[in-house]
Amino acid sequence: MREIVLDTETTGFDAEGADRIVEIGALELLNHLPTGRTFHVYINPERSMPADAFEVHGLGDDFLRDKPRFAQVAQDFMQFIGTDSRLVIHNATFDMRFLNAELRRCGLPALPMSRALDTLDLAKRRFPGSPASLDALCRRFGVDNGSRELHGALLDSELLAEVYLELVGGRQPDLVLDQPGAVAAGAEGGSSHQPRPPRPRALPPRLTPAEAEAHAAFVAKLGDTAIWTRYLPA
Repeated sequence: MREIVLDTETTGFDAEGADRIVEIGALELLNHLPTGRTFHVYINPERSMPADAFEVHGLGDDFLRDKPRFAQVAQDFMQFIGTDSRLVIHNATFDMRFLNAELRRCGLPALPMSRALDTLDLAKRRFPGSPASLDALCRRFGVDNGSRELHGALLDSELLAEVYLELVGGRQPDLVLDQPGAVAAGAEGGSSHQPRPPRPRALPPRLTPAEAEAHAAFVAKLGDTAIWTRYLPA
């Protein structure tokens, strides 16, 4: 299963008005494991960067002036995310609204919301009433976000990928199932399955004498043909 974890940074909140995307960061997961493939681009928003947005992102007009416009990177972005890969996004409605507004301006088809998995909704369902921001989830799962002094699309995507894998049950990259030909990690060869040696001492029984007596009385009522009688001690 191929998934794309992505994040955008923008000049503001009005996707259909004057605000534009200034950065896209995305990374690829295959079967919940990062492949190392990423997509990252800064974008000239063709407008001034508001002061409050500059404080959040640290991206100013001078830095963005020589960057490509969205129309110049749109095809590369669409090629990276593919046509059917799930898009894993925190607060997906926001990013999808901006991406689709930019795609429409380029004359390209919009991305269906059905492709997006919103980790914000996922976190709220799993931890109702608890903070569900990316920073809060990093703290909850012990994900190191110490380098996140400013919002950056690729860094946030990397953090979100770790958070997402915890939200869906945690990543187990070293898990090797017992299948024919499976080899344990680091083994020179052979099967990963090794028979367990017998215990040097049997575990003490956990049944009390009263429980054992009650069970025996119950089995006696079932009659001589009951399956339980096959396993009674001699």
